[in-house]
Amino acid sequence: MALEWVVLGYAAGAEAIMLLLLTLPGLDRLRHGLTTAVRSALKPLLSVVPFCLFLLMDIYWKYETRPTCDEDHACTPTEHLRHQKSIMKSQRNALLIASALLLYWVLFAVTGLVVRLDQLNQRLDKLKRQD
Repeated sequence: MALEWVVLGYAAGAEAIMLLLLTLPGLDRLRHGLTTAVRSALKPLLSVVPFCLFLLMDIYWKYETRPTCDEDHACTPTEHLRHQKSIMKSQRNALLIASALLLYWVLFAVTGLVVRLDQLNQRLDKLKRQD
């Protein structure tokens, strides 16, 4: 299962880099190419959403089937440590899922705003040329 988390981490990293490049000031000359590249990457990146839901179900399943330390069965310190590490990994992975979904949503919204801004700038230039 570690490969899935690596893939999700790379996808979240790619989303963050694309978002950073779209919002950095001073890249006006490259903005059109960046916008085109990001718009073409949004559809394949949409696969992050069901992938995150699958991984969230995996976290839930591991949470529900984990061994418990109740009165009948006392945990050894090693088992207790393994249980604590498992909880920490689940929390980290849930945070990764949330960040990947949030970054995709923000990237989608920002790309739409940049495209709309480009369209409005083109209209403004056209109106200036007509006057």
